[in-house]
Amino acid sequence: MAPPNNLEIWVVWTLNPDGMNAGTRQNARGVDLNRNFGRRWRHIGSRWSTYYSGPRRWSEPESRAARSFILDERPDLTIWYHQAMALVVKTGSHVAVKRRYARLVGLPLRRLDPLPGTATRWQNHRFPTKPAFVVELPGGPMSRASARRHARAVIEVARSR
Repeated sequence: MAPPNNLEIWVVWTLNPDGMNAGTRQNARGVDLNRNFGRRWRHIGSRWSTYYSGPRRWSEPESRAARSFILDERPDLTIWYHQAMALVVKTGSHVAVKRRYARLVGLPLRRLDPLPGTATRWQNHRFPTKPAFVVELPGGPMSRASARRHARAVIEVARSR
């Protein structure tokens, strides 16, 4: 399914290339980038611990780059893909969008406790009318069929915005 002509889809392959190459959730400085965003940030852990938030909010170049990109582009919809809980996160507002995406991809919609310093928490606060949410993919490589299902869901959900 091709996206409609008036739809722009931006794909950021990874916000954390160092962590992806090293097989860790932390960047090269030992920070969990999804605890480094400004909204409700708090200091967590120490360098290389699982959820280390960094020495201060926005301390990492990757989280600052994401912030700049989002502030410049002001996306109408943002989906952050993580692994490996196999669910769509229900936390916050815009539940109908999340429910629809979950139904289209066949993942459960589950509420998780809000976490400090996450990208979606910051983004939803900064742009409350423009949904940003997390899709927790199953662990391991994604099948072609699953990739197609998620791509179709992105287009369908974006089209309805």
